[in-house]
Amino acid sequence: MSPALLTIGFLLAVTFCYIGLCAASPFGDCRKCRGWGFAMKIDRRGRTKRGKDCRRCKATGKRIRVGRHLYNVAARLHRDGTR
Repeated sequence: MSPALLTIGFLLAVTFCYIGLCAASPFGDCRKCRGWGFAMKIDRRGRTKRGKDCRRCKATGKRIRVGRHLYNVAARLHRDGTR
């Protein structure tokens, strides 16, 4: 097989795996707080303490995946266009 066909097959496999991941688990961990929902602070004694709530995920620790967001936008556009 030619390298171009292998590359296309590999990219299709990665795409379908990501689509399956978005369908099975539409939410992933927040990249800013790493899924904790808050920032970690270190006090003067060197102990770690809970910091402020994460503003990006609103202290849930979860975010919507990019693929799921694109699907939601397309579904909303289709639903609004066919009413």
